[in-house]
Amino acid sequence: MHLAGAFFEKYSALVAEQLLQGIGERVRQRRQERGWTLADLAARSGLSLRFVGQLERGQANISVSRLADVADALDARLGWLVDPGPGSAAAPAWIALLGVRGAGKSTIGQNLAAHLGVPFIELDRLIEDEAGLSMTELFSIHGEHYYREVEYRVLGKMLDTPGPGVIATGGSLVTHPESWSLLRSRSRTVWLKAEAKDHWNRVLAQGDDRPMRSSSNAFEQLQALLSARTPLYREAEVTINTSGRHPDEIVERLAVVVGQPTLGYAKA
Repeated sequence: MHLAGAFFEKYSALVAEQLLQGIGERVRQRRQERGWTLADLAARSGLSLRFVGQLERGQANISVSRLADVADALDARLGWLVDPGPGSAAAPAWIALLGVRGAGKSTIGQNLAAHLGVPFIELDRLIEDEAGLSMTELFSIHGEHYYREVEYRVLGKMLDTPGPGVIATGGSLVTHPESWSLLRSRSRTVWLKAEAKDHWNRVLAQGDDRPMRSSSNAFEQLQALLSARTPLYREAEVTINTSGRHPDEIVERLAVVVGQPTLGYAKA
């Protein structure tokens, strides 16, 4: 099986697992509101005590007809057990992190995904899987135009997969109008803004001195890149300044912002 195909199959299984966990949490919430024991719910729904316990733990792959019996017993809408709808505590849709290298997309993305209990995906890794090449090989063999084609195709497949999840995008995605438009229309976009010196220091702290080895004026080139892309990054739904902030603080701020049904402000 193709690597990208294997990823989406694995991700679909994860989505199904999260759906069952959400159903289990709402069943338990409703049961406890009524002051019932697991045995009470089992008796009222006609299901076994063991199965009801598995259902509340998100471990029971329940049929629609059986879930309807549980909903009737709890005097709840079947649809609510499956999807509580807007304004609930359900996780938000896709969250896409933007920024040039050193913005903290991987670090913040992994921590935010863990905080929200959703998957974390690095878009460039999916592009490599789809192309069967590393980024270096992809650009050297096929060039940027091919990269953009693969990027757009993989991004579309990713966003067609039911969320939620956190995506770390490539730093240059905003310069490709088709991919940038697609991402903005299908996800909550977050620009992880930082000063040029912070981008630079974070890259060096990762043990990567390639910028300095490749050019004597690499820092000036970074400043120019940030300046050129800033108008595009500003189109993101949320901007959060990461300079001088600990990753935990950034994650906490973002978790509050993206947890809202709609965003009432553009900066965090």
